[in-house]
Amino acid sequence: MLKRGLIGYLPVNIVQALSGFGAIVVFTRLLSPADYGAYALGFSVMTLVHTCLFTWLEGSMARFYVAEGDAEGRADLYATIYRTWGLLAVGFPITAVAILVLLPVSLGLKLAIGAGLASILGRSLLKLAQERRRAAGAVAGYAWIDMAQVGGGFLLGVVFALIGWGGAAPLAGSGVACALLLVAALPPELAVARRGRYSRDRVSRYFVYGVPLSLSLVMSLALATTDRFVLAAYMNEASVGAYHAGYSLSNRTLDVMFIWLGMAGGPAAIAALERGGLAALHRTALDQARLMMLIAVPAAVGVALVAKPLAALMVGRGLAASAAEVTPWIAVSALFSGATTYYFHTAFTLGRRTRLLLVAMAIPAAVNLILVLALAPRFGLMGAVWATTASYALGLLASAILGRRAIALPIPWATLGQVAAATAAMALAVVLVPPLGGIVELALKAGVGGAVYAALVLVLDAGGARGRALDLIRQRRLRAVETGSAA
Repeated sequence: MLKRGLIGYLPVNIVQALSGFGAIVVFTRLLSPADYGAYALGFSVMTLVHTCLFTWLEGSMARFYVAEGDAEGRADLYATIYRTWGLLAVGFPITAVAILVLLPVSLGLKLAIGAGLASILGRSLLKLAQERRRAAGAVAGYAWIDMAQVGGGFLLGVVFALIGWGGAAPLAGSGVACALLLVAALPPELAVARRGRYSRDRVSRYFVYGVPLSLSLVMSLALATTDRFVLAAYMNEASVGAYHAGYSLSNRTLDVMFIWLGMAGGPAAIAALERGGLAALHRTALDQARLMMLIAVPAAVGVALVAKPLAALMVGRGLAASAAEVTPWIAVSALFSGATTYYFHTAFTLGRRTRLLLVAMAIPAAVNLILVLALAPRFGLMGAVWATTASYALGLLASAILGRRAIALPIPWATLGQVAAATAAMALAVVLVPPLGGIVELALKAGVGGAVYAALVLVLDAGGARGRALDLIRQRRLRAVETGSAA
C-alpha cells in the first residue's frame, strides 16, 4: 500500500511543488512586502481557527474509516461527522465577525484575515471528503481534488492579486477554488451520510480522540507562527513578509517531500496495524523511515547550501536578501518538523494516545514562545529563526520519547549513519563549486551535489537503495523479455 500510495500521490506533490514555488515567485513580486506580510499573518489566523473548530472531525474521519468494517458502520460514521460539522458551522459566522472586530490591526490585514476566515467552511468540507478518500485508498479521488484545489487556488490568487486585492488575494483564490470543487466532491459524501444514523456515543469517541489531536496541532501552529506575530508586534508587517518569504522557500521544499511521504505512509501504517498487527506495522514504518531519511536529509542540507542563489532566483528583489539569510536555518527546522509530524507523531494516532501528542507539542510550543520573546526583540529576524530551530529540535526529541509510550516506531540508525556520511560528502562537493551566481551556480551545485550523493548512497547501499535499484532493473528486464516473447 505504501508503494502504491507513493506512486499515486506523486502527481499531487508535483502540482503542490509548482504552485508552492510559483506562489513565492509570483506573490513576492505582485505584492508589496507589507501585503505579503499581511497574507502570511492572515494565513496563520485562518489555519489556527480552522484547526480549533474542525480538524478534530477531519482527523476522526481519517482514523476511524478503516476501523469500520461494514457499509452500515461507515454510513453512521459519515452521518455523525457531517451533522456535527453542521452544528459547528452554525456558530462560525459569529466567531469570524468577532475576530475581525476585536483585532486591532490595519485594514489591509483585516481584509486578508477576512478572506481566510471566509474560506474555512469550504476548506473543511473539502478536507473531510479528501480524508475519506485517502483513508479508503482512493488515491485518484484524493489526487484530483488536491491538484484542482492547489493549482486552481494559485491561479485565482494571481488574478485577484493583479486586480489589486493585496494580501487577501492568495487566500481568496484558495477559498473560491474550494467552494467550486465542493459542487462535485460533496454530494457523494452527503448521500452516504443520509443513510446513516447520528450517534452521540460516536461523537464522544471522536471528541476524545480528535480534540487532543486538534489541540496538539494548535500547539504546532503556535510553534510555527508565533515568530510572525512577535515580529509584527516589535517590527512591522514588511519584516513579517521578509521572514515568511525565506521561511516558505526552504520549508516548502521540505514540506512537499514530507507531505508526499505522509499521504502514502499514514494510511499504509493504519492499514498495516489494523490488518496485520504490530509486526506488519514495524515493517511498513521501517520502510517509511528509511525512505524519509534518504530523501529529506540531503534535501535540507542542499537547500541550506544554495540559499543565496535560490533566493535570488525565486524571491522578489525587496525580500531576497532577508530570505537568503534565514533560509539555511529554516531548512534545518523543516527537517526536524517534517520528521516529527509525518513519522513520530503517527505513533500517537496509531495508538489512539492523542493526549500524549498534546503534551509532546506543548513542550516545544512553550519553549518557542519564551525564546522568540527573548531573542526577536534583540536580534530581529535571526532571533526568531534561532528560536524556531531550537524549538523544532526539542519537539522532535519530545515526540520520539513520548511516542514510545503509545507505539514504539523503529528508528533505522544504520541508514541514518549512511545517509549522514553521503550527505557530508555531498556538502563538501557543493562547497567546492565556485560562486558563479544566479541560475548557473544553482544548477551546478544541485547537479554536483545530487550526483555525489546518489553515487555514495549506491556504494554504501544506504537503506537498501542499491538492492532495490537492482531489483527494479531486473523486473524491467523480465517484463521486456516477457513482452518480446509474447510478441
